Amino acid sequence: MPGTGGVLGERTIPLSIREVPMTSENTTPATLPSVVKLGSRIGARIDGVRLGGDLGPAAVETIRKALVEHKVIFFRGQDQLTEDGQYEFAELLGSPTTPHPTVTSHGEKTLAIDSEYGSANSWHTDVTFVDRIPKASILRAVTLPPYGGTTTWASTVAAYDSLPEPLRLLAENLRAVHTNVYDYVGRHGENPDEKTREHRAEFESSLYETEHPVVRVHPESGERALLLGHFVRNFVGFSTTESQTLFRLFQDRVIRLENTVRWDWQLGDIAIWDNRATQHYAVNDYDGQPRRLTRITLAGDIPVGVDGRPSTVLTGDAEHYSVVEAPRQLAS
Repeated sequence: MPGTGGVLGERTIPLSIREVPMTSENTTPATLPSVVKLGSRIGARIDGVRLGGDLGPAAVETIRKALVEHKVIFFRGQDQLTEDGQYEFAELLGSPTTPHPTVTSHGEKTLAIDSEYGSANSWHTDVTFVDRIPKASILRAVTLPPYGGTTTWASTVAAYDSLPEPLRLLAENLRAVHTNVYDYVGRHGENPDEKTREHRAEFESSLYETEHPVVRVHPESGERALLLGHFVRNFVGFSTTESQTLFRLFQDRVIRLENTVRWDWQLGDIAIWDNRATQHYAVNDYDGQPRRLTRITLAGDIPVGVDGRPSTVLTGDAEHYSVVEAPRQLAS
């Protein structure tokens, strides 16, 4: 369906973003933002706001609330944003990280998600191989193919909530090692092209390994979420075969269609997702045509499990990539 992100049954709802008066020059009483819910478990589109570094604090707060509630939020028609404008807007939501721990950015302030340098067509949460996992990512559509190239997000909170009680208890007592040296053959085939091999070499240029709880407690909402994705190497205390079985058991819950929302990009679109509560998958179905988006990640905290134990660094120091940002409570 054109202009809807490919989601049927949209419904405009009077969420908190309508309840906060807008004071920025970008918003007026005549053009109050509205929230269009895209699915029962994840996803919303926000209309009637012009993003930028001059967005007022009330609008910023309502965007933050919508993000925590809906996990991923979308904005159409933000063509006014440049790379600098995207960065200035990102600063209103948190502290931008450097573009990536290991990959050289092809943008000055953002990480270019460019089809020329490979694709991330597998389910993942951004940068989980470090201890200070980004709290959110902001993605801007710059160049798009004439067809394909959609992105799908999944709610890891909904995945946890869907588990029967025995599996919840199991997950809450598991920890997993995440690393940037992961199964490229399984995800890119036996004979990756030269660009993919170059990307792999750069991606693995510094080794990172971090032990995370499989269930993390969201620092703002208190919700519990599964912390998995393609950077998982093994579950602590289990063999490779056992780890693969456990991974599929829980990962398959994450990617159930009921837990997902799929976005059909248009030029100028912005997507923001809560990296503490989602995974995503960029669909590689555009026959190698140019596709370029620019991403900014925001500094997050160190995940904490249900038992109160934080994540533990095994290898690598990510201080050059990001600060550890203490969670800020949402305004009531």
